[in-house]
Amino acid sequence: MTTAYLMKAGGACAAIALIVVSRAGADHPFPRFGLANQATSVRALIVALVAALIGEAPHPAFAVVAAAAGTLLDGVDGWLARRTRMVSAFGARYDMEIDALLIQVLAVLVWRYGKAGSWVLASGLWRYAFFAAGRVWPWLRRPLAPTVRAKTICVIQIAALLVALLPSIEPATSSVIAAAALAALSYSFLADIGRLWRLSRSDQQAVVSGFAQSVDCSG
Repeated sequence: MTTAYLMKAGGACAAIALIVVSRAGADHPFPRFGLANQATSVRALIVALVAALIGEAPHPAFAVVAAAAGTLLDGVDGWLARRTRMVSAFGARYDMEIDALLIQVLAVLVWRYGKAGSWVLASGLWRYAFFAAGRVWPWLRRPLAPTVRAKTICVIQIAALLVALLPSIEPATSSVIAAAALAALSYSFLADIGRLWRLSRSDQQAVVSGFAQSVDCSG
């Protein structure tokens, strides 16, 4: 690996660490960082190593092996959190953002390695577009209970991008695989947006109903 690669990997690790430290102080409810968050940090390190491949000579085998190892660790942090009784919103968010970053990095590599067109970048951009939209429309920021559908499609998306990166997979095939996974991910996000919209409408109707009742009582 080149010096530039090592510098990019170190920079990515430092950036992730700064964000985690800045959020942990306000949102982490336990006196210790915990084994679960440490496991997520190992995954973050792996993602940084894969991200540093962007702009380097193609190393698809390393990208696939490293990203696959990070994905296999994905279930460990949740198990450790439950085992040590250190489940928190911070830990869940940390885990989710590392998943999102891995998807974005893999999508960039799939594009850069000529395995799919630039449209594949939407696989990672969905998460960040959703977050940005929440800054504009507050109802999109409402917490949603995790679903089996969302977790399953997240795993499918990562697996599909890993398969697309395999040197033995031709671009014609990898494009189809990536497109199918993107379609599934798009469906998942649209389903969550629909759930949030219905909850928002229910809240508005409840407020109107409560106001009408208060007017009736005052009259």
